[in-house]
Amino acid sequence: MKAEANTELELLAPAGSFETLKAVIHAGADAVYVGGSMFGARAYAQNFNREEMLAAIDYGHIHNRKVFLTVNTLLKNREINTALYEYLLPYYEAGLDAVIVQDFGVMNFIRGHFPALPIHASTQMTITGVDGARLLQELGASRIVTARELSLEEIAAIHREVDVEIESFIHGALCYSYSGQCLFSSMLGGRSGNRGRCAQPCRLPYEVYDEKHHLLNPGSPYILSLKDLNTLEFLPQIAESGVYSFKIEGRMKSAQYAAGIVSVYRYYMDKYLDEGKESYAVTKEDAKKIYDFGNRNGFTDGYYHARNGVDMLTGETSSHSKSSDERTYQLVSGYIEKDLKEKINGKLTLFKGKHAMIQVWDEKFQVETGGDIVQQAMKRPLEKETILEKLNKTGNTPFVFENLEVEMEEDVFLPMTAINHMRQEALDLLKIKHLKLYRRKKASVVFPESPEWEQYCEEYEDKTAEKPDIIISSESESGFRQALKREWVTDIYLDSILYTHGNLISKLREDVKSCREAEKRVYFMMPAIFRADTRAFYTGIMEELLLLKLDGFVIRSYDELGFLKEYVHDMAQIRLDAGLYTFSDGAKKAFVKDTGVFRDTIPVELNRGELLHRSNRMSDLFVYGKLPLMISAGCVRKNTVSCKKQSGILYLKDRYGVEFPVRNHCPDCYNILYNAKPLFLLHLSEDFGRINPAAFRIHFTLEEEHEIQAVLNFAGKTLVDGGTGHPEECLSDYTNGHYKRGVE
Repeated sequence: MKAEANTELELLAPAGSFETLKAVIHAGADAVYVGGSMFGARAYAQNFNREEMLAAIDYGHIHNRKVFLTVNTLLKNREINTALYEYLLPYYEAGLDAVIVQDFGVMNFIRGHFPALPIHASTQMTITGVDGARLLQELGASRIVTARELSLEEIAAIHREVDVEIESFIHGALCYSYSGQCLFSSMLGGRSGNRGRCAQPCRLPYEVYDEKHHLLNPGSPYILSLKDLNTLEFLPQIAESGVYSFKIEGRMKSAQYAAGIVSVYRYYMDKYLDEGKESYAVTKEDAKKIYDFGNRNGFTDGYYHARNGVDMLTGETSSHSKSSDERTYQLVSGYIEKDLKEKINGKLTLFKGKHAMIQVWDEKFQVETGGDIVQQAMKRPLEKETILEKLNKTGNTPFVFENLEVEMEEDVFLPMTAINHMRQEALDLLKIKHLKLYRRKKASVVFPESPEWEQYCEEYEDKTAEKPDIIISSESESGFRQALKREWVTDIYLDSILYTHGNLISKLREDVKSCREAEKRVYFMMPAIFRADTRAFYTGIMEELLLLKLDGFVIRSYDELGFLKEYVHDMAQIRLDAGLYTFSDGAKKAFVKDTGVFRDTIPVELNRGELLHRSNRMSDLFVYGKLPLMISAGCVRKNTVSCKKQSGILYLKDRYGVEFPVRNHCPDCYNILYNAKPLFLLHLSEDFGRINPAAFRIHFTLEEEHEIQAVLNFAGKTLVDGGTGHPEECLSDYTNGHYKRGVE
């Protein structure tokens, strides 16, 4: 199969080790993404130390391939302030081709300190549409890695409307949750997917029960485990949708697996580019090769042609299988056991009384180097055949002679060691010439502080003696009604889950009126996911929605931020929910500087110590609520019962008997998997003065009326009256979340 890079489309391969990087480049990858020693989303991969990373960048460039570094985790204050610059600097100077980024603060940091370094917006940023892609492109991203859940049509829309490179996954493991919107591993075991340490609880078995406790999935417990993605059959359609970079998942996989998958996709990508889609067809033999390299109970087309479906699930088991047939891996042994060499030309000149001279060249560069003075042969003159044999041994250099000429007199002598030294020096010079194309000078451009940020901070400093606001956000009617009755509640966030598309404007108008009568500020919480159909709905109602005179909007995605900035003239009316992560002060400042949004919600994965070292004057602090552990396109109800387009609640029971509620939200077609226990920090109010948030936020989801009242009574006692209490006064079970333990 062909192993040549093609510039018309990019085949992007993973590499968890230097051996794998060499193998996938040899197998035909145009670019490779790797993790370094810090800040990558695969903390348990082998990853690259500094020396290996620099060698990897040079290896890629010598072979005319690109190397991307994953910096796709959320960074804390100490990391972004003290470690990130020194970590990236040597790779930047060596010519690193791009960084893949999740954290908005990191993105801003790289733009300021390394302006020549391309930024790729990670799939962890959950970009699902035109608005998010355009926003990030305007703010410096040269490439968008789309959410895995997008259809070909949604990708095509981004391609039509936004001048940005599009990268999409074509093969490998699929997450059940929208990437970047999963706290399942984090909350259950402290291993955060946002920090590269996911323990994959989605691969475990769960029983599904309805509200009457009827078992809905007997014999099929792997309800959250998806098959591996395989798009080989429809590569042309993906290309025609506007995808430029075809991404293979698998930095934890072996060199044999990665090279094997790359080799097959390389062949078919080139076949499509050379012959077009009319004759494109995958043979049974090649389909079996892909299967034998590894699969998870077969394959799925993923979301390219379907919103979701039970056929995506692994079924009775979630194990990953690979062929035991050694012949399968013999197919790719050459990519691993042999070095890839670049073809060059050479000429050696040997004339008596003159310095020996060797020239080597390729399509880009020519170098030459001189040696000792050539002598008259006293005994055995040099033979051209011997010289050619020795010179052609290029050893561990990245080159091989395609044409090598020796021009010499017949009776000359020079030690072969001297000739070999000349060859090595010339090849080193040629390598340096190539790598010099990519080298950068040290850069340290720093953005000035945002005047808007400083002004807003000063305004909040004037309020430090006042008590923070108290906000009730509610997904339930009962929670909303109870909030209206408490005079100490300052703000109410009305969740879109409270409404259908049919009654949103009429019912929201009534609810806004109720808030005004109760003298509450009122904000509308946008949906958790803002796909094309949801965008179309809100486009149609925005004029009416703005006439309701809300105090503002709470947003949950970059897509919503990009969408609303076209309608909301004062961006201070927009507040960020916790899923738009602001782990660091740098991330908060970036939102102020780049978008005009001041208020955010403190990420729930930060611990007490980290909160005390974070500026929280413009941030809401979650003090109660059943937090979402997953937001998914997959629908548990559809995959166990059927899709009736009626929102409701089911329950997932794990191996230990713990039940997790899961809501199917049909108007915008996504599922929310909630934690079994509510987060409860109201009893820790003695810390709140030092944390100094702008507001305390209580979030109601599935609570009964008496539970809501008990929580509000406790909040009144601790947040308003300054009293103390024990959680058991109002709850039978709860969690402190990450307040005490945090994440690595």
